[in-house]
Amino acid sequence: MKLVLASNNPHKLREVREILAGSGIELLSQREAGCDMEVEETGASFAENARLKAQAAMRATGLPAVSDDSGLEINAMGGAPGVHSSRFAGDRSYDAVCRDILERVAGHPDRRARYCCAVVCCFPDGREIRCFATTEGTIARELRGSGGFGYDPIFLLPQGRTMAELTEEEKNAISHRGRAFRELVRKLKDGECDADK
Repeated sequence: MKLVLASNNPHKLREVREILAGSGIELLSQREAGCDMEVEETGASFAENARLKAQAAMRATGLPAVSDDSGLEINAMGGAPGVHSSRFAGDRSYDAVCRDILERVAGHPDRRARYCCAVVCCFPDGREIRCFATTEGTIARELRGSGGFGYDPIFLLPQGRTMAELTEEEKNAISHRGRAFRELVRKLKDGECDADK
């Protein structure tokens, strides 16, 4: 089965391809499928944003399309950056954004945080599959690790390592994105749909 990943993020494309390896799903980038677009994320939830992107890629290519919207929710920041996680960075590097977050939560008694991921797969016949997963952790006290991307250097797992200190295989085994996409594979194999025409 061919699916178009509704994203122009090369890190995300590589990560999702690794997660789906061996599943029988051929994941195409938008460019490989003949479209190159950025969809404005105007949804109020991760699922709404994922659906907007998947529907746009599906309509543009005529192929089933999948998208995820993911982000970091930090208790000390009232759940921010949340659905605005990618826009929260603005023109700054993620290194700068991570340092900004460390300053914002410094001294706060509640450093709990979670990565959230909603995956939506849209088919040309109107069917949809939706999956959601989280990874719980805390905000570290310093940037640690050189793997992963985004907020991974400050996302501290219960095992004591940040997401950026894991190998790709370790990260994909426990991450919000890994679990949501594995749930998608299961639903595809079982023929489960969450919405029909």
